[in-house]
Amino acid sequence: MTAEEPTVTDDLCFTPATELSPLIRRKELSPVELIDAVLARIEACEPRINAFATLTAERAREAAKRAEAALMTGDVEGALFGLPVTIKDLTETAGIPTERGSHSLKDHVPTVDAPVIPRLEDAGAIILGKTTTSEFGWSGVSNSPLTGITSNPWKEGYSTGASSAGAGAAAAAGYGPLHQGSDGAGSIRMPAHFSGIFGLKPTYGRVPNWPVPNNDQVSHVGPMTRTVGDSALMLQAMAGPHPWDHTSLEAPPADYPARLDDGIAGLRVAFSPDLGHARVDPDVAALVQSAAEAFESLGCTVESPALPFGPEGPEIIRMLWPIHLHAYRPLLAEFEEQMDPGLVACIRAADGVTGATYLEARARKLAYVEAVHRFFEEWDLLLTPAVSVAAFPADRLQPEHWPSHPWDWIMWAEFSYPFNFSQNPAASVPCGFTEAGLPVGLQIVGRRFADLTVLQAARAFEQARPWADKRPAL
Repeated sequence: MTAEEPTVTDDLCFTPATELSPLIRRKELSPVELIDAVLARIEACEPRINAFATLTAERAREAAKRAEAALMTGDVEGALFGLPVTIKDLTETAGIPTERGSHSLKDHVPTVDAPVIPRLEDAGAIILGKTTTSEFGWSGVSNSPLTGITSNPWKEGYSTGASSAGAGAAAAAGYGPLHQGSDGAGSIRMPAHFSGIFGLKPTYGRVPNWPVPNNDQVSHVGPMTRTVGDSALMLQAMAGPHPWDHTSLEAPPADYPARLDDGIAGLRVAFSPDLGHARVDPDVAALVQSAAEAFESLGCTVESPALPFGPEGPEIIRMLWPIHLHAYRPLLAEFEEQMDPGLVACIRAADGVTGATYLEARARKLAYVEAVHRFFEEWDLLLTPAVSVAAFPADRLQPEHWPSHPWDWIMWAEFSYPFNFSQNPAASVPCGFTEAGLPVGLQIVGRRFADLTVLQAARAFEQARPWADKRPAL
């Protein structure tokens, strides 16, 4: 993509929410001015990036006008007042299409919002629209049969990761500061890695998820932003129990923004370059190794212990992933020719699987989860690569230098699903660029419920090795 000179308007689009919010409250920045700037940025960059399944520009402008009127009367409420936010197109939005990247749901418009929507709006956020996703969120590649390729802002035509594809691309491209994602096997952390942004998968249930997915409690809702502080602000607005999600956590959110800078000195940090089994491209491995070493300078003890649970994961995920996607099997009768061929192959891979086989796989998963939590009795954090590879062409399911398979994209994403199984909080933090100029992410995993610790660790690393000033040349 060709470089362009930054403008004042573009600078506004890349400004963190933590800086925009006080400007709005002091009446130095109008919500209308901010929304207009972000929409102008979107208009200039779309459809090359193709981050939106649905852009609700007029709705956003009207909301900004209402926010400006409230600001003039002093009626300012909510930590996200006047700030733009995008919503992933797996999340139900009343009056706005929710198509999940599939022709089978084209033009589907829900009548009820998922709980995260009123929480963001009650905090004052202004919805810009719905961001793209792989079909039903099934893969880690930013391509769906309904919306096509969502292009990586760092290299046109390359994957920006998925399934929160559009959210990652939007954050990297400067489409405002706040983006909602969800993560069932890495779908926040993979786009964060590929896009050079920060993405947090909170502890399972920290943010209510409705309708509750029928995939054995692995899907987490969380923030995707350019800075750690913005994710802390957004998580605080989204978190907390909700009666529609019986798996949501009872505890209210902590004051994440206020405690971000408490530091992480004294933490015991484990580093695993491969979980004991995973292949990693050398350029990714070198950047992650360097990032892990930086934690020693932050006052942590960093060691590389064995991970007894790691090698058990690949067989378990490859048994469970097709079984859970088999729920879409009835769609094949009408929509198979319009569906992602990889998804179809994955669905068919579970044909004939018995209940006994599923229960065996689930029992192995539960033992795996116990082993993960036993490991964290000894360690505060675990550091790994976020993904094994840097971005590759989005029309491929695997990089060209990796083995081909009809549906297995997990081979290059072995680091994320273990912590969906175990429900631990985990984040991807930018830790450098390959020689080809493509971003790489470091995964930071914490103990279950220790979302604040993960945020604090990411913040400390962000301050030691800043990244948010780097922008793709669009």
